[in-house]
Amino acid sequence: MKAGVNIIFLLLGLISNQLIAQMNCVTSSYAQEKLKNNPALNNSINGIERFTRLVLENSSASRIESGVIKIPVVIHNLYHTPGEKISDAQVASQLELLNKCFRRKNADSVNTPAVFKGLAADCEIEFQLATSDPRKRSTTGIIRKYTPVSKWIMDDKMKFSAEMGDDAWDSKSYLNIWVCNMEKFAGYASMVGGPEDVDGIVMGIAAFGGTNKTIVHETGHWLGLKHLWGDEYCGDDGVSDTPKQASYTTGCPTTIRVTCGNGPTGDMYNNYMDFTNDACMNLFTEGQKARMRALFVGGAVRNSLLSSKGLDAPLIFEAPLPDEDPKWLEPKMYPNPATSTVTLDLSYDIRWIGKTIFVTNLHGQSIMNVMITAKFQQIDISRLQPGLYFLAAKNDQGLSIKMKFVKL
Repeated sequence: MKAGVNIIFLLLGLISNQLIAQMNCVTSSYAQEKLKNNPALNNSINGIERFTRLVLENSSASRIESGVIKIPVVIHNLYHTPGEKISDAQVASQLELLNKCFRRKNADSVNTPAVFKGLAADCEIEFQLATSDPRKRSTTGIIRKYTPVSKWIMDDKMKFSAEMGDDAWDSKSYLNIWVCNMEKFAGYASMVGGPEDVDGIVMGIAAFGGTNKTIVHETGHWLGLKHLWGDEYCGDDGVSDTPKQASYTTGCPTTIRVTCGNGPTGDMYNNYMDFTNDACMNLFTEGQKARMRALFVGGAVRNSLLSSKGLDAPLIFEAPLPDEDPKWLEPKMYPNPATSTVTLDLSYDIRWIGKTIFVTNLHGQSIMNVMITAKFQQIDISRLQPGLYFLAAKNDQGLSIKMKFVKL
């Protein structure tokens, strides 16, 4: 009976920890969802894995032996309220932290346990804001764009302008990072070998900037690293010098934690690919370094980034004009009262285009309906009798317009 109770508590603990973990990184769940919806992706991913293993195992294979890899970065900041706009300083601090962690120049590297210090690596990978956009125009590498979407989920819609997000820059030449208000999650990364138009990293605004290391973890995923436990009990992360471990680690352990027979050293919970608190994360290993850099050899999936023009001096010194913020964040109708026409201002959310507006009288009878064809939609009310009327519409996102106006 006691053993049965212990098993129940173990299962409850795993479920509880899984919920905690999902609040941080959902890259594994994202990958599973993508593969379920598009099984053909397995062929691409398996091909990349075979090639990577060839590079790692075959000493005669072409590989990058030395030299710092510099990756151009573009930040797509989607904001619904002014408070969601990230500052230049916020971006700078996050990239500084990212580079220090990847180059093992972070001050807390001294906290790496002695048993693992010999495995800790300078990955020789750096990230810099792009100076030239895909059309060779000058850029700061930061795009700030208003969106009528108040919260985003793990569905990649933030990566498309047609979905009120922002389109990726050529992912063969840039690392795209979308920073937006994520619902529940801190961030996720695309799969190596997945569709090019969604390739990149998504970061929740709350997890971006300062000393937050979520971006280090997600960038590891973007460069082909798995969680240390291989996303299954005592699983394989494909790296030889990271000890096999049962599952993720929460909090900030201070003692050796032995699982999956990995004694005497125990779990490498200080690794960036675990779920420990930021203050306890301080290393990538030589094996993880080799796996990430294998993606940049000739013929590998990230090789094109080495010839990117994103960090070159631009040929055109005119940055694209930024999108203007809407003057207000809800539909406006004017004039009211009106005699012949009313104008509905929907400039804050073009998702209303294509939807139908219904006009009813005081008795709830439908008087007329109008298809929305423009951000500033004019409605002819000249044939209506004087009186009070109601205007209503609903879109696919469940948002509603309900207004009243007076016809003189």
